[in-house]
Amino acid sequence: MTDQVIDTQYIELTDVPDIEGLSFRMFRGEPDYQVMHNLINATKDADDIQRSETVEDIRRNYKYLNNCDPDKDMIFAEIDNEPVAYGRVWWEKEFEGPYTYSSFVFLVPEWRRKGIGTAMLRYQEKSMREIAEENNHPLDEARFYQTWADDPEEGKKALLSNAGYKPVRYFFEMTRPTKDPIPDAPLPEGLVVRPVREDEYRKVLDAENRAFEDHWGHTPLTEKDFESWQQEPKFNPALWKVAWDGDEIAGMVLNFVNEKENEEYERKRGWTEDISVQRPWRKRGVAKALIAQSIQMFREMGMDHTALGVDAENPSGALGLYEYMGYKTVKQMAVYRKEME
Repeated sequence: MTDQVIDTQYIELTDVPDIEGLSFRMFRGEPDYQVMHNLINATKDADDIQRSETVEDIRRNYKYLNNCDPDKDMIFAEIDNEPVAYGRVWWEKEFEGPYTYSSFVFLVPEWRRKGIGTAMLRYQEKSMREIAEENNHPLDEARFYQTWADDPEEGKKALLSNAGYKPVRYFFEMTRPTKDPIPDAPLPEGLVVRPVREDEYRKVLDAENRAFEDHWGHTPLTEKDFESWQQEPKFNPALWKVAWDGDEIAGMVLNFVNEKENEEYERKRGWTEDISVQRPWRKRGVAKALIAQSIQMFREMGMDHTALGVDAENPSGALGLYEYMGYKTVKQMAVYRKEME
């Protein structure tokens, strides 16, 4: 017997835990944004994940999804018609890399370790195989199921291990106090930092795509990404530090402040993120100079620390640079993969 959609709402899964009142259904559109918001908030403290978003944030994000149809690619679990979990799948083609089929599930803590997450993952893997077939993804190219887990998520890591997934890459979240001394880091001669005009936003996106082509897991940003990026509340070009070589971008730090997170967690944090340098300007101190300017800016704004995320095996030596600039690791996350049959 195979999993079936038994009407336009409900899904009948095979090999599910014997839990009274357990059922699975599809996405119901607009009303489910509030359901998703509630489930995210019900899980984040247990998983030690700091995130703050509104129903409107979720609605906006789902307007700009790539390679994902929520009407087909989502699943919700309910106990006696009360939502306890939801998940989604989508696919990407990495730049000169494999096809990846990603999934996640938010499951409330009181219903974990009872087989619900495992049943949902099996269903998602089946859905991802169907996506690969429907899109005629070549069988002779590498294809992986993909998901992730933060360090505190012991239950999720055990579930993934039992399902055959292995951690393949680690990422760190790093922070540094703005009051600490900032290393002296002058900008290389010939470059200037100036504001980015609105008609140059596309140039920024294109520069980011080029800079990250040689980074693990890079998927080229799309037109939808460009539109979505400009709609995000944290989008604030006035905070960016972009170094120009004439009319060409040499390097950049696309700084932002997440006001909702700062308010919820009672902190003053500025993010020094999307740090990149174009190949002709690498190994010349561009990133160091722009990070130093960014930290100084956030200090003057009254932020008490800055933060960033980094691939622990970044080929450009980013981790060492950030440590030199005073950043210390405060959290670890792993990407997990399993080869698609």
